[in-house]
Amino acid sequence: MTIAYTDTGAGEAVVILHGLFGSRRNWVSIAKALSETHRVITVDMPNHGESDWLEPVTYEAMAEAIGAFITDQNLRDCTLMGHSMGGKTAMTLALTQSDLLSRLIVADISPVTYDHDNATNIEAMDVVDLSSLNSRNDADAQMAEVVDDPMLRAFFLQNLRRNGDAYEWRINLEGLKAGLGALHGFPTSEAQFDKRTLFIAGAESDYITPEYHADIADLFSDVSHESIPGAQHWLHADKPKEFTAIVQDFLKA
Repeated sequence: MTIAYTDTGAGEAVVILHGLFGSRRNWVSIAKALSETHRVITVDMPNHGESDWLEPVTYEAMAEAIGAFITDQNLRDCTLMGHSMGGKTAMTLALTQSDLLSRLIVADISPVTYDHDNATNIEAMDVVDLSSLNSRNDADAQMAEVVDDPMLRAFFLQNLRRNGDAYEWRINLEGLKAGLGALHGFPTSEAQFDKRTLFIAGAESDYITPEYHADIADLFSDVSHESIPGAQHWLHADKPKEFTAIVQDFLKA
């Protein structure tokens, strides 16, 4: 399948996987900072951005697609970094094709099952009547009926694109909705990734908490933890300088 990506910088490769409803554009500033010392490849995950759609939506299938991308682009021995859904995909790839990676960075997600309700977020986008839109403001107004937070609406609306005279979603809403059970969970694995691994938590987030450290240690034997004060789940957007500094220190070691 086709994986859309942006490639910048030179040196040891770092591949970045974004989270649910995101795109590689969310990582432009982080990629720019890291590209001063590394080659940085940001990708659109399957079912997102300009990448192909992939069903059924599972971490195993997405990890296989990203693994094929790494192989096709001659990126073996790269550092793989993933946030949220991208972090679970990165962990799945590390546990199934460890030979492709040199190190792993996981941003604010754990290898556990969560009870989050992303169905509400999909419904917020699905409520938009695409045939009635004359502008993005029209979509924002329709979404405002179910989503109060303007920043969250703006994040969702990054996935809306104009195609000729019409608007369309660039993410696979139906496929993602059908796959939410798998996305909220994590594949069972008997494997263990023994290469250097870093988990970075937002201190104000509940996606990585001390109770999950044992689950992490069971799968990743050479693991270290960092936490960013004042950061929530989108820690790379909340505290970009602090996040970048932690990643740079890990890449230097």
